[in-house]
Amino acid sequence: MSAAKIWNWRQQREGGAFLALEDGTVLKGYSVGAPKDSLGEVVFNTGMTGYQEILSDPSYAGQFVTMTCPHIGNTGMNAADMESRQLFANGFIIHEPGQPSNWRADETLTDSLLKHGIPALAGIDTRALTTRLRTHGTIKGYLSVRGEVNESEAIGRAKAWIGLDGQDYAALVTCKTAYAWDTDGRLTTSWGSADTLPPTDLKIVAYDFGIKWNILRGLRRSGMAVTVVPAKTTAAEVLAMKPDGVFLSNGPADPAAVKYAIDNARALLGKTPLMGICLGHQILGLACGGKTFRLKFGHHGCNHPVQDLATGKVEITSQNHNFSVDPKSLDPAQIEITHINLNDRTVEGLRHKHLPMFAVQYHPEAAPGPHDPFYLFARFRELIAKA
Repeated sequence: MSAAKIWNWRQQREGGAFLALEDGTVLKGYSVGAPKDSLGEVVFNTGMTGYQEILSDPSYAGQFVTMTCPHIGNTGMNAADMESRQLFANGFIIHEPGQPSNWRADETLTDSLLKHGIPALAGIDTRALTTRLRTHGTIKGYLSVRGEVNESEAIGRAKAWIGLDGQDYAALVTCKTAYAWDTDGRLTTSWGSADTLPPTDLKIVAYDFGIKWNILRGLRRSGMAVTVVPAKTTAAEVLAMKPDGVFLSNGPADPAAVKYAIDNARALLGKTPLMGICLGHQILGLACGGKTFRLKFGHHGCNHPVQDLATGKVEITSQNHNFSVDPKSLDPAQIEITHINLNDRTVEGLRHKHLPMFAVQYHPEAAPGPHDPFYLFARFRELIAKA
């Protein structure tokens, strides 16, 4: 047993780990992750499972993810269900860890957290924490597992932390260089044999602001050959690749801070068909002259009801974001709101009335979550065909 695992095992037996919130609340538990302290924005996720996909979603960078489901870890971790190259959450908070009972598991949740250096806290009342977040809004926190910081100092560090407002995290999680998707076998882990895939007849450039692999699988499954480019790739560089369309991905933190992406999106409008999701949706809203605002406690989970205003249909969606596009800031002569959230009536989709562009606030590819919105990839193809 490694020194880190021995330390972690002792923490589980002896306790001593805690989460300190900026409002002075301290929740005590025990460590089930890496032996390091961390700062993060505390959010809650209402998914019953899918914790591996959540932890490996770059959109969760900077956040402590609290799972409302009380038992986490039962399915273990495996290489096939990773949604990116590593785990990105700043920390993980659960009620009770479980040992895997799943033939697909390669390792336990704790082993994976240790390997990727992600601290985690168990043994607290996660539903009480969720109630606090719903009542008071998203809260900054300090996760102490090493026993080197007392509670008062931890609260002070949480208060002093700059947080995610005004912070560009897309630049921290994006790929370093451009690459072509569907060349290294990752596609077949989720969708079966490559022989079952349609031929590619469209060339797409996808901006990586924190993109998930299942988004790329969804594009490829829809007959699109995808080249992924870093977040700061200029519009001129993208257009020089002569794409049939450009995809703006999900990503973490504050959309207004990703100014270079907003400028590039504005430069691409009208030059090529555009589709955006999550952070990409917010970037396109800002590029069209809109503004964004912070939600009280964000949308994080696999069960958010969204209505398509054109058809009246309701789809259940997977979401992770703390900011939203302000509908009052959009020019109705240029932008049409296409989808709304049925929980809080916030904007979940928009399209340009005169240029080939549409975007949604949620994830059409799931992983984890429902597949209701997968039709949006087909809508992207239709947009390209019309353009």
